[in-house]
Amino acid sequence: MASLSEIQERINSIKDTLKITGAMYMISTNKMRRARESLANTEPYFNRLDKIISGVLSRSPQISHEVFGHHSERPPEKRRRGFLVLTADKGLVGAYNHNVLKLAEAAIREPRSTYELYVVGQVGEHYFRTRHYNIDETFHYTAQNPTLGRARHIGARLIEQYMENRLDEIMIIYTRMINATEMEPVKTRILPLSRDDYSTDDEAHNAEIPMFPSPEAVLDSVAPTCVVGYIYSALVEAYCCEQNARVNAMQSATDAGKDMLHDLSIQYNRVRQARITQEITEVAAGAKALKKAKNK
Repeated sequence: MASLSEIQERINSIKDTLKITGAMYMISTNKMRRARESLANTEPYFNRLDKIISGVLSRSPQISHEVFGHHSERPPEKRRRGFLVLTADKGLVGAYNHNVLKLAEAAIREPRSTYELYVVGQVGEHYFRTRHYNIDETFHYTAQNPTLGRARHIGARLIEQYMENRLDEIMIIYTRMINATEMEPVKTRILPLSRDDYSTDDEAHNAEIPMFPSPEAVLDSVAPTCVVGYIYSALVEAYCCEQNARVNAMQSATDAGKDMLHDLSIQYNRVRQARITQEITEVAAGAKALKKAKNK
């Protein structure tokens, strides 16, 4: 059985750990709240861009543009796909990183095409490098700071690859938050855009709204910004999921630490009680021995 000093040392260590987990819990909660506010503030802008694209398609249903696919003539086995994988920069987030990396690895291993890999987050970079996957580019300082500027930088790189015919389609793999307690890794295509994702408006089709200099020019300007919006939304949502996973992990760690403290306190009291009982017994035995010696 452990001594009193050893048990007390373990108790103090757990108390120090609980201070850390409690602080991380509060910090992650605050980060998640601010990230959601940032996403909510920018959503109306990107929703408006989606409506502009819907309006262009409504008025020009036969319009042809590269953002809606220009590599369809390639056979499936020769199509080149780009994967943007969003992970965290550090651990202590439960299965958050594991789930999204397993989904990305399964997508990369599909034998029907070649791939280019773009990674956000140090955990993802370390995972793929240690398994000897070829990483085309890593976007540092983005997982912990998902700003619109960083989304533009990533979007410009991916759009350039797509427009220059180096990639046939671009997928983004990240973690989506279903509710406060449930998350799931998802794979979403951001290029080429799908016409089915944009609803057509009959009233907009009948209205005469000029588009200068042409509908194609409008798409040239709006579509890349929409892609940036999709990337930014995924970055922020993945960041929210990371913080939510860390909140849950820190809460579980705190609960486990409290249970350990309870058990150690009981063990400490038992050892202390056993020591006191032993001392009393030794004193009583010594007194009894002295009494016998005196009587003799």
